[in-house]
Order: sequence, then C-alpha cells, then structure tokens
Amino acid sequence: MKKVGILLLCILMPFASAFAEQTKPEQVKPEQATTLSVDLLWQLKRIGSPIVSPQGEYIIAPVTQYDVPEDKGATQLWLFAKDGSDQRPITAEGLKVSEPTFSPDGKTLAFVSKRDKDDAGQVYLLPMDKPGEAQRLTNVPGGVKGVKWVGEHIYFISRVFPGKSWDEMAEQLKANEDDKVSARQWNALPYSSFDHWIEEDRQAHVFRIPAKGGEVEAITQPLNRQLPRSSQSAANYDISVDERLIAFNSNGWANQVDPKVDIFMAKIGSDKVENLTPKNEAPDTNPTFSPDGKTLAFTRQLIHGFYADTANLVLLDVNKRTEREITTDWDRSVTRFNWTPDSKGFYAAIDDAATRRIYHIDARSSKIKPITKQTNFGKPSIAQDGTLVAANDSFLYPARVVKINPANGKTTRLDSFNDDILADVDMGTYESVTYKGYNDEDVQMWVHYPPGFDSNKKYPLMMLIHGGPHGAISDGFHYRWNAQTFASWGYVTAWPNFHGSNSFGQDYTDSINPDWKNKSLEDVFKATDWFKQKEWIDNDRLVAGGASYGGYLTSIILGQEHPFNALFIHAAVYNMYSQMAADFSVHSTRFGSYWEKPEIYKAISPHYGAKNFNTPTLVVHGQLDYRVPVGQGFELFRTLQTRGIESRMIYFPDENHWIMKPNNSIYWYNQVEGWMNKYAEPGGK
Repeated sequence: MKKVGILLLCILMPFASAFAEQTKPEQVKPEQATTLSVDLLWQLKRIGSPIVSPQGEYIIAPVTQYDVPEDKGATQLWLFAKDGSDQRPITAEGLKVSEPTFSPDGKTLAFVSKRDKDDAGQVYLLPMDKPGEAQRLTNVPGGVKGVKWVGEHIYFISRVFPGKSWDEMAEQLKANEDDKVSARQWNALPYSSFDHWIEEDRQAHVFRIPAKGGEVEAITQPLNRQLPRSSQSAANYDISVDERLIAFNSNGWANQVDPKVDIFMAKIGSDKVENLTPKNEAPDTNPTFSPDGKTLAFTRQLIHGFYADTANLVLLDVNKRTEREITTDWDRSVTRFNWTPDSKGFYAAIDDAATRRIYHIDARSSKIKPITKQTNFGKPSIAQDGTLVAANDSFLYPARVVKINPANGKTTRLDSFNDDILADVDMGTYESVTYKGYNDEDVQMWVHYPPGFDSNKKYPLMMLIHGGPHGAISDGFHYRWNAQTFASWGYVTAWPNFHGSNSFGQDYTDSINPDWKNKSLEDVFKATDWFKQKEWIDNDRLVAGGASYGGYLTSIILGQEHPFNALFIHAAVYNMYSQMAADFSVHSTRFGSYWEKPEIYKAISPHYGAKNFNTPTLVVHGQLDYRVPVGQGFELFRTLQTRGIESRMIYFPDENHWIMKPNNSIYWYNQVEGWMNKYAEPGGK
C-alpha cells in the first residue's frame, strides 16, 4: 500500500487503480479539494442506459437530476453527438420520462411519460428531424410500460381488469380511487412484490397500437396467458421483425406460490399458444428475436428456487423448434445482451469477477471474447453501422455515455456531465486485493482509502457487507452505499465479495446454500483479520454494517464474538421464520419450509443468537419494504432494547428496501456517520 497519488497494485484486476487515478482532475490541489459528501452525491446528474438509433445517427440517454429542497427528481432525454462534440436535451425540464425507443427507421423516438392530464404514464412520440413538443400516442387507463417499436406498431405492457373495456377499466380505477374502504383482499399468492401490492383481479398483458395512431389491440389476452404476476418489463416479451410472432414469459403451471417461468410463442392474432420450454422447471427468460427473425435467443437457468443459478444463452430455431445452448462451458451468467445487426452474435454486459464487462458472443462457434477490461459497463446498444454505446462507471466516477471500439475495448466519452461538480473533489483511491477466506480459498475484496491517506498513520476500518447474498460489489458508482463517501469520513472502507457472491462461477455462488451463515461469516472475519495485520489500521477502531443479506450477516455477527465496536444493520432478515411474511421465502422452494426442515432455519436464523448480543447497534428499516418486511427491524430493535444494549431504530414510513428520497438519503448517511464516529473516531492518527 502506498500513499494517495501513487499507483496501487490491483491483484485481481491489474491497472484498475491506475485507471481510476487517471480520472481525477489534474488541477485539484489539496487545499482546494473537497470530498464526495452525501450532499454532493445528490447534486450529480444520473445517466441511464443510452441507446443508438438503428442507423447509428442518434444517441439518446435519460438524465435524471434531483431537486433536494423539493425532494423530487426529473428526467430529460438528451441527444449526444457520436464524436462527443455536442450534447443537448430534447425533452422538457421538470418531467419524468423513461424507456426511449427508436422507430425502425430511426426518424422518431417513442418514450413513456406522464404529462398534463395523464393519470398514468403514456407513450409519446418525438420526431428526430424536427425536435419540438412530443405528441401523446396512447391513452390507456392504468398506464403503459415495457415499450418496443417493431414494424408499424408500438408494443407495450399494461395491467388490466380481464373482460373490461378501456372505458370500463377507467371507471373501475376511478371507483377504486374514490372508495372509502382501504381494505385489500387476496385469495392466492402473490400479494406483493418488493415495494408494491399486487391486485389479484388485474393481469399484465401485451398490447399494440399503430405508430400512426389508432385502436389498441390485445396481443396476449386472446391467448389466455398473462405475463408474470410479480413484475414485468420489456425483457418479458419480444416481437419478430415481421410482426408475425410474439414470444413472452408466463407461468407454466398452476402453482402461483413458486411460479415456473416459461417462454410461450404464438402467431399474433391467433388464439393458439405454444409452450417452448415445458420441461425446465427453472426460469427461461429474456426472449429476444434475431434481426433476421430466424432465431429466438433466451436465457435458461436449471435450478428451481435459486435466483442466482447460472443463466446460459439458448438459441431456438424458430422454424425447426430445435435448441442449442451456446454458453454452457462458460461459468458466467449471460445477461443484458443484444443481438448484433447481422444476427451472427451478441454483445452483452456480463458480471465477471466483480467487474461488469462487455463481451462478444459468437452465435455459431460459441466463442466468447472480452471487449472491455476495467470498470463497469451497462447493457450495450448497437447500430447497423457498428456503433456500440453503453453507460460506463467506476467507484470513482458516476455513469457516463461512451462509445466502445469493439476491436480493442477503447472508449470515447460522449458526455461531460458532472465534470464541474467533481472538478475539485478528491476521491481517494481504491484497489482490489485477494485474501484467504473460508477453507483457505481465495476471496476478492475492494479496499477504499480516504483522501489524503498516509500509510504512516493508523485509520479506523469500516467493513461493509453486501446484500443478495448472490450479488457482488463490482467496480461501479453506488449512490445508496457509496464506499468513497464512507471513506471520505476518514475510514478505510472494505467490500469483500465473500462466498455466495456472483460473477465468480456457479460453485462459488451456490456454496452457501442452504447454510447462509458460516462460510460468508468466516470470509468477513478473515477479511477483518487481513486488515488487522496492516500497520495503517487501528485495531481499536473497527465497525461494520450491511443491508438486506448484509444486514442478516451483520445480525449473525451481533450474536458472535467479534472485533467490532459498533454495527449498523439495514433492512435485515433477522428472523428466518417471520420472513415467510415477505414477497418470497428464502429457502422454502428449493430446500423445504421450516415445518419440513426446521433444522435449516434454526441453524442460520440470527435471532437464535440474541442471548449473546452486546454490541451498540443502529437498526434501519422502511415501511414499504415487502422484500424484508419492516417487522424484522422492529423485532431486532426490541430484542436489543430488552437486553439493555445501546441501540437506535430509524424507521422510514415512506421508503422501501432502499432509501430513495433525497432528504431521507441525506439523513440516513448523516445518521450512519454519527453512529460510526461515536464508536470509532474517524481519521488517521
């Protein structure tokens, strides 16, 4: 380890720190520099996924900016020049827009927005040759999402009351809004998803409307097949280029508790539908037709009840109905993919060893070629002329719009957002290290050093424990848990990708099931031991915290002998039995429910360690969290208080699993900082 300003060795990803150092403005002087505070985080413009028009002429991306005093955000669509020489907004300020989608000829842009007298989001159209006021195309009660433009039609998803006309649906929605009875009723699952209730009497279906205007036509309703009930997006369906076929996701059996996500295909206008994947009980998702219409690509998992099972890319010959899996020999999940215009392959953003890289996959040979190396990239968009664009971010800079050279992975930045805000910000540095964790196996970890780090001094450690558990902290910019913001308080900050993390292969990801506790716990403790051996860490100033699964594992730590002065626990699964109240139950589908396999739940539920709790703990939870219901947080807080342990409960009545609103987020960061500072004084000594 060397001081800030000296290139750091990146063990797993060579030159990552060097790359990060190059992004820091050269004009920054120590006496002028500021740090990445939470207030600054909310000043940054947030760039969404860019798209390029089919002919490569236009590049569009949504850009969101927040008004902290008003506690709200607005999104505009921006147009970027291919050489980075220009950027300008093409939609009005103060509104929300999403899902930009080009017409096949690239001359018109469709997007979803809620404007004027709209009760919900509708499709709007904007000509690219004469940008001006966008014109509304749809007027669908309940709104639209999942927009695609194919041929002469614009396709979309809407949640409807079966058997009701649009007018009848509008009347029903108005009656529901005016009803003084607030009760909800369910007779079957699912009843919630993440942060919203699912109305039992509404179904999600695909519709289309002529791009020139006209009547809305139901596409999946005549098939008596609804899209997955819990959530839906454009990834759940696709239309062949000739508008002859639709492929879409639906539950392949009657069981709604543990849905079987299959891919169905039908001729548009027909009432006959075919299940293309009846034999596989695990999810088959992301149906995507090739540009020539001959092949349907989709992703396939094999383990029912394991959301992080490796997703392989499957190609289906549309005419012959023959399948070919092309990534089974590659131990990475294929996600965020797009066909190349010639229908011969794909570009995809793949989670690979804690970095999301762009890969090319050859459809015939199955050859997989990495395009990018360091830092994160979002789902790529490619034009017929080969223009390849994506969002790119790292721990040290927020998302940017970049053009990627497919031959060598070099990028050309097309935007200049946030440069003015970050010009005088000292981000510190970070590196990737490898240490020996459970069973003496290699574990990757990101280490963030505070601005002005001096290896001759001793610093406190903040150990961060990521959620999932089958996620991974990758080399990208995080707004909700920003390691550089934590480091700016004066802490060395760590993100270990412990056993169970994805992007390191199937065996590593699945190694903690059903025992969520022991391997990950040992990895965190050994990561802490790794730091305790460093001369620049003060072993008397150690703190830790995490959210979701990270909160679960921190709750486990709370009941163990550990080296931390204080803990903070956000949206934690604390009681594995009461987690049955959530929108999913952790292990029941794959390993059996607690009345079938009680030994599993007793062995790993944090609440069984309550008699050993003795550490000051900050507990945070949101009322609208249906992934981990708020009772989990209150159970933990009540236990801590009952045992007389110094603790604090922060409750957000208007937040879900995450803290999303600007002022709530600022409050959250400040509360965490205050709690950590109380038990581990920040800064080098």
